[in-house]
Amino acid sequence: MPSAEPRPLPKAELHLHIEGTLEPELAFALAERNGVTLPYATEDELRRAYSFEDLQSFLNLYYALMAVLRTEDDFADLAHAYLARARHQGVRHAEIFFDPQAHTARGVPVGTVIGGLARALDTAQERYGISTRLIMCFLRDESADSALETFEAARPYLDRITAVGLDSAEVGHPPAKFAEVFALAREAGLKCVAHAGEEGPAGYVWQALDVLGVDRIDHGVRCMEDERLVARLAAEQVPLTLCPLSNVRLRVIDDLAAHPLPAMLDAGLLVTVNSDDPAYFGGYVDDNFIAVREALGLDDATLRTLARNSFRASFLDEDTRARYLKEVDAHEAAARVG
Repeated sequence: MPSAEPRPLPKAELHLHIEGTLEPELAFALAERNGVTLPYATEDELRRAYSFEDLQSFLNLYYALMAVLRTEDDFADLAHAYLARARHQGVRHAEIFFDPQAHTARGVPVGTVIGGLARALDTAQERYGISTRLIMCFLRDESADSALETFEAARPYLDRITAVGLDSAEVGHPPAKFAEVFALAREAGLKCVAHAGEEGPAGYVWQALDVLGVDRIDHGVRCMEDERLVARLAAEQVPLTLCPLSNVRLRVIDDLAAHPLPAMLDAGLLVTVNSDDPAYFGGYVDDNFIAVREALGLDDATLRTLARNSFRASFLDEDTRARYLKEVDAHEAAARVG
């Protein structure tokens, strides 16, 4: 009798855009429910459109497909679909980004977005065995005033939000542009993260740290171009949420075999592996683990380090973090016995 497939490593996912989990099947189902006409005849035709020249070419499709998200039910269904997949990928904890401006610009109130996501996340522990946090991102290619307006609109719901973030088109939109809204978030007791050093330069990572006061850097692969920055990130153990398959799909890196992940680990950086926008980039988080194992020749000990890093880099309380780290240890022990 063939042996069962090995159980995925327990892990946290810290860089996941919920809108980027919109699979073609769900997109068409929501389009039908809401009377939205998509510019694609079939799910296969839509999936074939998932070929990108760069970050902007991805964003164009990403924002266009959001037209199907209209009601609390839509956002709840989207989150449930992600959590169901994440459970099978070994995810035990997920810190989930959402982009309110992409929805309010279409007339969908921020309360509808948060209400729908929260309905799903409130059941995540019992239904999927996954603890969750919600991170509200600002679109960096929108104005600083728009970010401030969004933050104020979200104030009644801050009890549902753990952190604020910064995403969308990076080049030409430095982190410093959003200093005021990040200061407000910190005053409100929220954690802060920001995309930096993906397509933008290493200097954007410095700004995210020194101007925005972030707790984590999302992506950050271009930090390797600045030795002083690498030394600082290592010394301060600032987490970086890497997304390897995304980097290849968006042409940030030409070939997964050339990804700087091993060099980043060798430099003492606290790096994690995540999926970013998995419906578009060819894999969820354990698919990314498998891909880097195969392309970069990572051994099981290194993959366990990455899994442990994901919990270390999370916004979990210490007791829950320790419990999840014990699950990684138990997985290692079971693998030895197997």
